[in-house]
Amino acid sequence: MSGILETVDKRTQMVGQNRLELLLFRLQGDQQYGINVFKVREVLRCPKLTALPKRHSVVRGVAHIRGGTIPVMDMSMAVGGAPVEDIDNCFVIITEYNMNVQGFMVRQVDNIINTNWEDIHPPPKGSGRQSYLTAVTQVADRLVEIIDVEKILAEVSPMQHDVSAGVVSSDVVQAAQEQQLNVLVVDDSSVARKQVIRCLQSVGVNIRELSDGMQAFRHLHDLAEQGKDVTKEYILIISDIEMPEMDGYTLTSEIRRDPRLAGLYVLLHTSLSGVFNEALVRKVGANDFLAKFRPDDLAAKVSERVRAAQARV
Repeated sequence: MSGILETVDKRTQMVGQNRLELLLFRLQGDQQYGINVFKVREVLRCPKLTALPKRHSVVRGVAHIRGGTIPVMDMSMAVGGAPVEDIDNCFVIITEYNMNVQGFMVRQVDNIINTNWEDIHPPPKGSGRQSYLTAVTQVADRLVEIIDVEKILAEVSPMQHDVSAGVVSSDVVQAAQEQQLNVLVVDDSSVARKQVIRCLQSVGVNIRELSDGMQAFRHLHDLAEQGKDVTKEYILIISDIEMPEMDGYTLTSEIRRDPRLAGLYVLLHTSLSGVFNEALVRKVGANDFLAKFRPDDLAAKVSERVRAAQARV
């Protein structure tokens, strides 16, 4: 499996071009699944696992890799399937989400494909709320399913969602409510949107939620076409990066290209903590970046925007 991952420097060239690379793998049978290569640190044969007492049922054990100890989850079990069999011959995809490293056990790793976010589509409406799909795409004659890893992690290792006492002051809440300040939240993961919305509710702002960058750009464009000052409609846009149709990088770039939207404040809010850096923020013109999910930090940044809006009154 050596050489399957290219350098991060090469991948950053795709930023703002609405492109991504998917690592394709299988769990049971011939169905292919995909994960964004940006989230992947390495792929290796399943190492020796050490069982943990009282572990979550999908955690098959912990592995000692490159001087660190990481949990290894059975991806098939995590999405409601049967356990991955023949552990000695399966693979582990080492990933980094939300500043944490974990491994996902899969039966087989196929290859990496280069594609466009515009070719990544939301899952079928009939898949239901309990579905672990966040998107689908077509590769040759095969349907590739992209799993909502954030949903899995939220179930296996729930994070703190509540904002700590004292982070949001009463005057900020009062100002947000009195001025009816609005924030646009853009994320394809329903779990992530719920986390963000719960945080924003503590600040007192009104919330509009959309599930991908294309929806968000069309919404903002429509407001501008109606003659509205979009910078006054929204004090802040909180956008994920990985989304079907149009990713957060491209959304930000398109916003900056339109003079009617260019003044919008864009915060990229993503689980791409391991490879993201300030250079990428500057490249697409985003105002700020925050790794998921730190409710106190997010609430503090929204509070800053409320104070800035209050100062303009």
